[in-house]
This record gives sequence, structure tokens and C-alpha cells, in this order.
Amino acid sequence: MLRRFIKRVKVLPHHGKEPYLSFYHILGFYPDRIDLYLEAMTHRSSSTRSSKGKWVNNERLEFLGDAILDAIVTDILYKRFENKKEGFLTNMRSRIVQRETLNKLAMNLGIDKLIVSSTRNLAHNTNIYGDALEALIGAIYLDQGYRVAKKFVFETMIKQHLNIDKVMKSEVDFKSRLIEWGQKNKVEVRFELTESLFDAQNNPVFISCVKVADEEVGSGKGYSKKESHQMAAKVAIKKLRESNELRETLIEAAREISPEEEEDSAN
Repeated sequence: MLRRFIKRVKVLPHHGKEPYLSFYHILGFYPDRIDLYLEAMTHRSSSTRSSKGKWVNNERLEFLGDAILDAIVTDILYKRFENKKEGFLTNMRSRIVQRETLNKLAMNLGIDKLIVSSTRNLAHNTNIYGDALEALIGAIYLDQGYRVAKKFVFETMIKQHLNIDKVMKSEVDFKSRLIEWGQKNKVEVRFELTESLFDAQNNPVFISCVKVADEEVGSGKGYSKKESHQMAAKVAIKKLRESNELRETLIEAAREISPEEEEDSAN
């Protein structure tokens, strides 16, 4: 009890001051070691040298936070879904800790406003927000311990900003799902980059299409080729789900052997 009182008195003069106040609004508590939290928000592009001459950024805390987050989410899912098998739990954990989810959570929490970075096109860096969130979890763990880190993940991240029931129904990887459907039905699925350009802020933009049995079924745009593939696959999956006629047409088209293939098979 005395130790807790001493800690509170030690930190009390900083309450209401930046950066303590900004982190309090996100965390729900005041940090003891503010340096850890500032480090968690420092992207490698804005690395600083410590008094010992070492470069300081959030990469080490991100590495730690990634492992802690995995353990916490596994802990939460294991206790919530008592009758589910290992495969279901693994899939659910992947959906929660995937970069797209962490990026959205980081922005909902306001972490994007605290990141220190010299990187151009910060808004379109697909990893920077999620990386900072993981680094923050690493900072909480070192500063307050596992119990407080778990409370932050469960009470703040998940209960306030993430609907697990929706996560259960969400698609994780549209491209993989579409390719799996093609393999199951022996239909070729092919992704092609159709255009690359720059937006008004001079950010690179990629446009791709997906062809199923040589028919273009979807197109998508993104700030990386991977993202454009995912968006194209998402459109294609939606069309396939909504149209039995389209599915049957593509499967039938895939069964038709071209003259060249017939000649090859004959030889």
C-alpha cells in the first residue's frame, strides 16, 4: 500500500501535463515511465541517440508488444470460447492481430496523432499505426506488468473498439479465399496489375483486376499492389456469392479445353 502511495505521489506533479495527459486519455491511467511510451511512438525514421549512443525507436518495443499481444489475445479467446478447437482459436487470433485490424484500432484510440515520424505518406504506410500499437502494449507491459497490459487490450481495445462477433464473420484474406475457391472448383484465378499512377498528394496508387477462367470478375485500387489485389478479390467474391449463374458459367468455362490443350493431351 505504501509503495503504491509513493508511486502516485511521485507521478502526481506531472498529471494534467503533456505528454502524460495524452497517454492518460488513451490508456486510462498515468504512465510511471513516460520514456517507454514516448519511445513506443517514435518511428525509426525519427530515431534519436540515447546517452549511451544507441539509436532509440519503437522497433524493440514492437517486437515485445507483438509477443505480449499474441499471449493476451490467446488467453482471452481460450477462456471465452471454452468449447472451440485449436483451429478456430488460431484463426480468431489471426483476425484480431492482423495489421488491418491493428491499424484501425490504433486510429480509433488516437495513437496516430502521437506518432513521431519523418516518413512521407504516413497515412498510407500500412504498418506504422499497428506497429506503434504493438509497441505501446510492450511499453505498458514493461511499465505496469502483464495484468494491466491485458486489461488495456481487453477493456479498451476489444470491448470498446472491436466487436468479436463481427470479427468471427469477417473475411481475413480475400485473395486467399478466392484462390482456394478456384482450386476447389478447378478454375484458374489470376491477378493482373492494370494501372499505376499517383494521387493528388503524389502517393503511388495501384489498380489491379482479377480474372477467373479468363473473365475479369473484379477490380480494385490500393496504395500497394497487395492491397489492390485484396480489393479486387473482395469485389469478385461478392459477385460470386450473389450470382449462382456467374459461378456456374465460370466453372463451365474452365471445363472447356482449348484446341491447344486438346492437342497437348492427345500427345
